[in-house]
Amino acid sequence: MDELTAAGITDPGLRASFTECKRLNSLHGKTYYLATLLLPREKRPFVHALYGFARYADEIVDDLASTLTQEEKSDALSQWGQGVLGDLRAGTSKDHIGAALVATVERFQIPIHYFESFLESMMMDLTITEYQNYEDLMKYVYGSASVIGLQMVPILGPLSPDAFEPAQKLGTAFQLANFIRDVGEDLERGRIYLPLDELAAHGVTKEMLYQRKLTPEIRIALQDQIARVRRLQVEATPGIALLEPSSRACIEAASELYCGIVGEVEKIDFDIFNKRAKTSTWRRLKVALPAYFRAVKARQ
Repeated sequence: MDELTAAGITDPGLRASFTECKRLNSLHGKTYYLATLLLPREKRPFVHALYGFARYADEIVDDLASTLTQEEKSDALSQWGQGVLGDLRAGTSKDHIGAALVATVERFQIPIHYFESFLESMMMDLTITEYQNYEDLMKYVYGSASVIGLQMVPILGPLSPDAFEPAQKLGTAFQLANFIRDVGEDLERGRIYLPLDELAAHGVTKEMLYQRKLTPEIRIALQDQIARVRRLQVEATPGIALLEPSSRACIEAASELYCGIVGEVEKIDFDIFNKRAKTSTWRRLKVALPAYFRAVKARQ
């Protein structure tokens, strides 16, 4: 039985929407997609729907090949985002991504304000290029990543309301790990996602980052940011036990792979300007195979 049938999704139009979300996930979110394969088949389409929504919005903002101005991108994001939010409130959608999202939100009663917060953060990307401190950065991270964890919990199956806070922390850790890995790429977009005051505490200025030369000061600043990711991961880990057993292997693998990005940064000796920290296929398999057997056992 295929995933959509297992999930009870039979309407042809709806199946097409979920299929498009899955395509976006498999194409752009390889690590995330790999983790979803550890879920029971009937849960996977709904996770793909969340990813499809987030990815489509992100593409509007960060499509470097686009000839649109920032103002035009803002208009496009606002028009599409407000349309999907309206569909969520109405409970129906004809949008190629929105249809799957509406079905997911309705089935699992996911609060719509999570999606409002996500779109607000995407709009911030069009106007804000740096964050003075961690508190300011967290306003962006909450909408861009923390709410993703919160959206996931109803699908994964919480055994307690206490499952939500750890999920939020794990989503935050994932995002902060990405910020560390992507410093070079973000500079190309004119953005810095590391708190400027924390960089300054280690003697790092914006100008030093834009020079793209690894210095002892930048190395120490990155070590400090990496330590935060690992603290958040440790704090979030007990929350995995508060999810249905069939969902735990997926999140365990995602946590190890996503937070493990900072370990890959260490392996390239922090040279995030000239190299891209990548999770190797061998590393993915090393994490995924044991997780797969745990997932199978949990289903039995």
